Amino acid sequence: MLAEVLTQLALVISILVPMSVIVFIGRERLARTRSEWRSRLRTAGPVIAVLIGVLLVNRVARQTAPELSRQIGFRLSGAFYELEGEFILIFQSIQTPETTAYFSTIYVYGYTFLLIFPVIAYFTLSDTRIFRRLLTAYTLNYAIGLVLYILVVAYGPRNLMPGELMERMLYNTNPQYQYLTSEVNTNTNVFPSLHTSLSATVATFAWKTRSEFPKWFPIAVVLAASVAISTMYLGIHWALDVVAGTMLAAACVSLSDRLVGRWSVAELSAQFADRLPWPQNQD
Repeated sequence: MLAEVLTQLALVISILVPMSVIVFIGRERLARTRSEWRSRLRTAGPVIAVLIGVLLVNRVARQTAPELSRQIGFRLSGAFYELEGEFILIFQSIQTPETTAYFSTIYVYGYTFLLIFPVIAYFTLSDTRIFRRLLTAYTLNYAIGLVLYILVVAYGPRNLMPGELMERMLYNTNPQYQYLTSEVNTNTNVFPSLHTSLSATVATFAWKTRSEFPKWFPIAVVLAASVAISTMYLGIHWALDVVAGTMLAAACVSLSDRLVGRWSVAELSAQFADRLPWPQNQD
């Protein structure tokens, strides 16, 4: 079943991405990318390597972190429920088969597309700084999120609220999705909402690059907002998780600017090498 879901996901993304490349990027940038991709990849290589490393750590931690979290984490499910009450049920009140289908689709397919397309789009820019900043922000989201998931043990509304109040709409209507979500998450990975933080990160970068990709900006904002709402509508996250995810996104975007700076690692290395007291050639 997992293979079937992954195949469906890959098929949808393989349709959406080429269409978006045509609509949002254009031939001119693609032509420049074909001639410059090696140099851009070398410049962004260190950031790409760090992101891959963090993703691998997250993959391994999915097996070991829950036990560590149970030992050292703060159990805050009850506190979240007490603070927020049944606010999340506001989103259940608009439930229809159509809205459930929309938010379920956004939660799985829209979110995946939202993360992948900006990576491709920003790689087509000759200046790699925005591309490196996006990958750095992704890295920070995953790294900080992992730490918070270990420190905070909390179940989402669908796991805590009584069944007569909160429906498990995502799995009731699309039971196959649980095979996918169980591969990348656990029930206590709630605070903050990484779906929200990563989507808000993409929306923020879309705003920053609205002059380069004016058509992408409104699409990214609508998708990001839909993803955040979907996490509450489907009962996966509390509103507190969404607020925390938005704050995490703001912090990661700001930190990415400070960490990446104005120069690449390769450029800094070249500047450093030029300052070394190399021996002069003797005639």
